[in-house]
Amino acid sequence: MTRKKIRPRHTTHPPASAYDWALDSGRPPSASPPTVSGRWLLAATGLTMVAAAVCAWGTLCLLFWQGSWQLLYHPVAAVTRTPASTGLAYEAVGFATAESGQPRLKGWWVPAAHEGKFSRNTVLYLHGQDENMGDAVEAVAGLHAVGVNVLAFDYRGYGQSQFARPSEAHWRVDAESALLYLTGTRGVAAGNIILEGSDLGANLALEIAAKHPEMAGVVLRQPLDAPLHAIFSDPRARQVPAHWLVRDRFDLNGPATALRIPSLWFYWTTAPGQVGSPEKPDAFQKVAAPKMMVWLTKSPLEQKENEESLSRWLDDLPNRN
Repeated sequence: MTRKKIRPRHTTHPPASAYDWALDSGRPPSASPPTVSGRWLLAATGLTMVAAAVCAWGTLCLLFWQGSWQLLYHPVAAVTRTPASTGLAYEAVGFATAESGQPRLKGWWVPAAHEGKFSRNTVLYLHGQDENMGDAVEAVAGLHAVGVNVLAFDYRGYGQSQFARPSEAHWRVDAESALLYLTGTRGVAAGNIILEGSDLGANLALEIAAKHPEMAGVVLRQPLDAPLHAIFSDPRARQVPAHWLVRDRFDLNGPATALRIPSLWFYWTTAPGQVGSPEKPDAFQKVAAPKMMVWLTKSPLEQKENEESLSRWLDDLPNRN
């Protein structure tokens, strides 16, 4: 009996390496995984952090540029009073018409009384940064009592005027539009127009008056010496180049030096009897044209002193027509 010869089973041994295996299978050897140096990772991380910081700072600058105006201007939309509340007749007016045919600016025309002593003069009233026409009713009534015509209006963004973010540039354009309305629509001679402004509106009045030597004069009520302090003193202003981002300035000294028409300056001071007298502001001292300063006190006689001072000043104005 012969035994069946058993052939040994052939076993395939795995290649010694991935390279050998790739050669046996006919595939190209795969590249070894890349390695990243620690130095490169550190540099990339640093650049990413710097880029993130720059983006964050840039965003902060953008937000400050867009919102810093709210530190200076406080527009109010609701007009809660009209001259009728003080018994004055008035006409609601609109001007600076947009392409849509709607007026951008709304205001009041308050004519002088028939027996008004200064009815040849018209006062263009420029209110301050924290109010609208409704808050200026008492000021308008005081001007009417002196005997002048009055045009009061709201800048864009205030009252019922067209909505727009307030700015010094917008205020200038709006004031110029009001002057054009007086001379073009109302037919008021430029030599009979008097600008009057209160607070930041006084700074604006001085700017406009310096550019219009043909007008009769300008009345300034407590102009702001450093109006931009409200913005630049904010803690957020220290984190950004605020003086580059904010274009408004409302400078007093430059326009005061350039002023060529008579001016009347009202300031409020402490009660009578104080030691010494208040110092005259630098801007007032820079004015070379005829000028007058009046210090008022918060007292029952304030309105009377105000009207008497304004009447004396109007009496001394030269007749330019």
